[in-house]
Amino acid sequence: MYRPEPSRRGFTLIELLIVLTVVSILCSIAFPSYAAHVLRTRRLEGKLALLQVMQAQESVYSRSNRYLAFSADANAGAGSGGDAGSAAVRWWSGASATASAYELHAQPCANADLSQCIEIVATPGTDKVDGRFRDAECGALSLLSTGEQRAATGRSACWQ
Repeated sequence: MYRPEPSRRGFTLIELLIVLTVVSILCSIAFPSYAAHVLRTRRLEGKLALLQVMQAQESVYSRSNRYLAFSADANAGAGSGGDAGSAAVRWWSGASATASAYELHAQPCANADLSQCIEIVATPGTDKVDGRFRDAECGALSLLSTGEQRAATGRSACWQ
């Protein structure tokens, strides 16, 4: 007597191709949204760092009637402004320098000195922080002690 073989269970090649196509379409839709979210989060990291450093600068100003210039290149005991305290200023935006999206530095405002105005600049993706991060939409963000908020590209939406 003839017995048919039990049917084998599995997926056909067509079914696998359909599943792969659906998954790739979903990924192509989801990845740009994820990348935009990461960019906004990193930009927020830079803005928060600027606000924190400006708060510390105002504290320094209230004690000494002078802002404190600093940079990542500041040596121990002497910063970019020649001030002994500038080496102690945090010049990165995140939890650690290598994981940060922005490098921070402070300089006098244009046509002013450190007793009048300071500009703190957050530059994205330098060689001292995460060099892979880029922000072509806004570029470097800056905050002045006058309260003015700027983006290198001139877009006001970068601070909203």
